Amino acid sequence: MTIKVALAGAGAFGTKHLDGIKNIAGVEVISLVGRELAKTQEVAQKYGIAHVSTDLNDSLKIKEVDAVILCTPTQMHASQSLACLQAGKHVQVEIPLADSWKDAKAVVDLAKSSGKVAMCGHTRRFNPSHQYVNQKIKAGAFNIQQLDVQTYFFRRTNMNALGQPRSWTDHLLWHHAAHTVDLFAYQAGSPIVKANAVQGPIHPALGIAMDMSIQLQAANGAICTLSLSFNNDGPLGTYFRYIGDTATYLARYDDLFTGKEEQIDVSKVAVSMNGIELQDREFFAAIQEGREPNASVAQVLPCYQVLHDLEQQFS
Repeated sequence: MTIKVALAGAGAFGTKHLDGIKNIAGVEVISLVGRELAKTQEVAQKYGIAHVSTDLNDSLKIKEVDAVILCTPTQMHASQSLACLQAGKHVQVEIPLADSWKDAKAVVDLAKSSGKVAMCGHTRRFNPSHQYVNQKIKAGAFNIQQLDVQTYFFRRTNMNALGQPRSWTDHLLWHHAAHTVDLFAYQAGSPIVKANAVQGPIHPALGIAMDMSIQLQAANGAICTLSLSFNNDGPLGTYFRYIGDTATYLARYDDLFTGKEEQIDVSKVAVSMNGIELQDREFFAAIQEGREPNASVAQVLPCYQVLHDLEQQFS
């Protein structure tokens, strides 16, 4: 049976999903939703998608649509996830699940009662570099003492990954910190019991902090230090240093190195080196197999409780 998909958000991240889905058998994107009709039609034409709309509800009315992938602005994630579940569709929403604890919890509650697969795009769980470390942990060959993470961008104006103006404001805490908060608890195999944060000055135009520092501790004693900035003028991206009892690993995008800068071959860890594609494969496999996916909304909910607690420290 072919899983028929609607994808909402035809921007930089939406096209990453479309590229990944091309490599997955038994899946077809039949509807594309975007903010600007002409641009969305252009993307739909490129990927051979028949139905185009500027309204997600149009896609949800299509009986053949089994599942929806949401790559829309953060502020829409929770309400659109609820709409998909209410329409009887499986849903994968890009990170973050929501920008408040209350909204994240509402999605999890409805997902449980709906019986549909509901997953959040916590891509770090799927990147081969982090999967390699996870396999070492599960085999009992490595335990985290500290995870040291730098998430650095140069984004003093509101632009997306393609250098185009955004219709919404990105957020260091609810988006970028969410990746590491979830990954730390996942890799430590232990819930976060302590969380502290400080933030820098609020940007006068964007209304958000451009710099942030976060400390976490898991119940098993492992700690995490996370530094985030939109002010950093290169090099850009997120860099992870796993300091453990038997080794040190440096993860830079999909590349993994030892502490002595020896590259580790992670090409055989999974069927692809593309974290987004691996994430999508898990979503569709969970639908076909009638099971909870890795990074289900229920599994990632504790991350949003931590983000909520951290936000309270800023007020």
